[in-house]
Amino acid sequence: MQPTVTADRGALHLESRYNYEERNSVSAFAGWTFGFGRRFRLDVTPMFGAVAGERDGVIPALELSFTAGPVEFYSEGEYVIDVHDTSDRFLYNWSELSLWPADWLRVGLVTQRTRVFNEPRDVQRGLLGGVAIGRFEGVLYWFNPGSSDRYVVTSFAISF
Repeated sequence: MQPTVTADRGALHLESRYNYEERNSVSAFAGWTFGFGRRFRLDVTPMFGAVAGERDGVIPALELSFTAGPVEFYSEGEYVIDVHDTSDRFLYNWSELSLWPADWLRVGLVTQRTRVFNEPRDVQRGLLGGVAIGRFEGVLYWFNPGSSDRYVVTSFAISF
């Protein structure tokens, strides 16, 4: 289980996660969103955060989204710097390219680069499918389809 809680007020973005950068660790971020455009929308959110627990560190991070009609690109990346061993650093990235063929349906591609998930691959690739109804959204991510190291991740979100 990996809960993430975000809060946005105007351009201010706050975020907290558990079991994200490392198991049994909590992270918190603060950032500012810069938005550009209407028809073609780009939002960039530079953030700075920290993680504590099994891993203790500082984390510069960036979230970005680009929307053009029914096409959406989202990416989040962070560079985790362990404060106990500064040589123990890693780059994490999660990116999605989605198409919304209907207001309630999302399909697309997903990639992630992580060190936390114990897999032989450095970069995981996959497919995504999601349904949004009102304030609720559920997404299924199928990583490494067609290989012996495939796995599924599910995501549930509520907005209020």
